[in-house]
Amino acid sequence: MVQSRHTKRSTNMQPIDRKITLLFRLLMAWTFLYSASHQVLVPNFSVVGFLNSTKTFHDLFILFTTPTIAPIASFLVEWGHLLIGLSLLVGFCTRISSFFGIVLLMMYWMAHMDFPYIENHNNFIIDYHVVYSVVLASLIVRRAGQICGLDSWASTLPIVRNSAPLRWVFQAA
Repeated sequence: MVQSRHTKRSTNMQPIDRKITLLFRLLMAWTFLYSASHQVLVPNFSVVGFLNSTKTFHDLFILFTTPTIAPIASFLVEWGHLLIGLSLLVGFCTRISSFFGIVLLMMYWMAHMDFPYIENHNNFIIDYHVVYSVVLASLIVRRAGQICGLDSWASTLPIVRNSAPLRWVFQAA
């Protein structure tokens, strides 16, 4: 049987690379779970206060503060943080959760922007949102869910093996 380039990449990964990849996955899980703990547990959490203070892309973000959209956006933010964090923690659907984590972080990056500064004058164009997004992108590329994660188990299921989209989701060879 010929190994795909993905299988070769994961099996040829040095033990230290695997440990660092796992560490990054768990650190990003903690980041999202900690953020979720401040939102899911807070009664009547809303994104409105945060989005009303945007500067550079204010006209875009103000759309999410309307009475009809704000509850939906708030729900997606608080539960998105929780689900992304849990997914990264257990290594299940890591590629999907990392992708949505990048989308969420880049939205925060844009919302914090007072071009060319992010949040304050100490962050010129780049801040931790961009760095976290790069870490999440590396988790996608390095197949982080295959390292001590449920993606490894899921990739052995016949339904996953027989479906190209599911093989990609669970990082199966």
